[in-house]
Amino acid sequence: MIKIYRKFFSFCGENSRKFYISLVYGVILAFMEAMKIPAVMLMLQGAISGNITGGLILQCMGILVGSLAVGSFVKYRATIVQCEAGYGTAANKRIEIAEHLRYLPMGYFNENSLGYITSVTTNTMEHLADIATRVVMLTTQGVLTTVLIALMLFLYDWRIGLVLCAGMVLFFAVNSRMQQKAKAVAHRKTKSDSALVEKVIEYVQGIAEVKGCNLTGKTAKKLEEAIDDNTDVNIAMELIFVPFMALQNGVIKLTGVVMTALSIWFYLQGSMALLTCIGMTICSFMVFASLEQAGNYSTLLRQIGLTVDKAQDILNIPAMDIDGKDIVPENHNVELADVDFSYEKKKIIDNVSLRIPEKTTTAIVGPSGGGKTTLCHLIARFWDADKGSVLLGGRNVKEYSYDSLMRNFSFVFQNVYLFQDTIANNIRFGQEDAPMERVVEAAKKACCHDFIMALPDGYDTVIGEGGASLSGGEKQRISIARAIMKDAPVIILDEATANVDPENEQELMAAIDALTREKTIFMIAHRLKTVRNADRILVVDSGRIVQQGKHEELMREEGIYKRFVQSRELAAGWKL
Repeated sequence: MIKIYRKFFSFCGENSRKFYISLVYGVILAFMEAMKIPAVMLMLQGAISGNITGGLILQCMGILVGSLAVGSFVKYRATIVQCEAGYGTAANKRIEIAEHLRYLPMGYFNENSLGYITSVTTNTMEHLADIATRVVMLTTQGVLTTVLIALMLFLYDWRIGLVLCAGMVLFFAVNSRMQQKAKAVAHRKTKSDSALVEKVIEYVQGIAEVKGCNLTGKTAKKLEEAIDDNTDVNIAMELIFVPFMALQNGVIKLTGVVMTALSIWFYLQGSMALLTCIGMTICSFMVFASLEQAGNYSTLLRQIGLTVDKAQDILNIPAMDIDGKDIVPENHNVELADVDFSYEKKKIIDNVSLRIPEKTTTAIVGPSGGGKTTLCHLIARFWDADKGSVLLGGRNVKEYSYDSLMRNFSFVFQNVYLFQDTIANNIRFGQEDAPMERVVEAAKKACCHDFIMALPDGYDTVIGEGGASLSGGEKQRISIARAIMKDAPVIILDEATANVDPENEQELMAAIDALTREKTIFMIAHRLKTVRNADRILVVDSGRIVQQGKHEELMREEGIYKRFVQSRELAAGWKL
């Protein structure tokens, strides 16, 4: 239990100070609870002696009301501090995880599903803010209150105090055994929770494909299996905890019975005064109330430990070396020297060397899986090369701080993601202070001003998550407007026109032309018209550059590029 407390407070960082303040409040609150005992004993003394005076009543009432008032105020302050610390920690850790994810290699996102990351940043952090904070503070409060009352009882009769301590030792022995049992199922619980989130997200995101391929029953069955598994895990946890909770509560009740029985026996033997006997009997009913509550909540402590571990596991993943210098390159030439890169023992890029002058357009073509996208990711340092070096402006990209490196790149991907926000904010994404005039100017260059103005609220129209309320071509043009706003000197276009319908293609090509003017361009494409006029064409196959040159030069060679062009021309000649 103590180990989990240490882990929790360490994880909370700067907010742990508020938890420590809350613990101080807890000690004061426990002392106020313990003050009920002297108040009761004073009243009993007056009753037994037959000398209940107004002064005695006022004294007892003063202790009770004073302790109640102070206790209520302290509990209020403790609750406020706990809430601030709990929700503050959850908010800070979400931000910290998000920032950390920015600097992880792309391989992490290939190996870990969206569901797992979502589970950690939502369920896990929500559990930390709501449940973990409450559990930790209630369990510590219960222990503190019981310990202070035990010390108070020692002042009246050390023998009853020892009985109370023995009961507490037995209680914690049972609780420790319960924690060990919880450890076995807690991992399965957190794993099942993550799996459930994964299946729900997968089902919702893929609902169109599920319905289109008539897989509703099959896919729903997987979701139902995840739900059933999560149900089984929760039931299994309860079946483990309930007997131990009953046992530790039984220990508490039995200890109270023993305290009462011994107090009566000591009185009958003449070794305990009647006042003390009655007082100890009354105390035996109230002493364990806080500890019983703490014991019931302690069943969740093991899960809290795993909650902290899940979040910390992400934060402990080694990030890329991003602590370079804030460099502004003298030019935007791009060079690769003897670059190798492998993913899970499979070599993706094999000894690639090339030099791309600034303000030129380089088209990258080749078979699927040949390494085209990976090559661009290495240039932008989404990955680090296993061997060789990648240079921008004559400086190794590892010399740049990551943020200063990213200032030099803009991206337009095949699959555009737009945020559930206004169109204006999606265009100015990353430049929140950009004036509306610049947003409109970028939209006009990207050929999307007209369709934006046709929307109900124009630039203030809130689009659905992922841009679901827009067509593919409209999303692409907004993405291009976003890149125009950034005005980076190096542009990477990854199949930017692959899924665009013919009606939008002309406008999209005009938008790309506005984006790429006087820039260094890397263009991954399968369409002939998008690569024909490039300054250089790279043909990538099996991680190697097997051909390079201008369109006319490559057409005079037998190879992949010529076959690529011929196949496209043949396809274009088909008519119904």
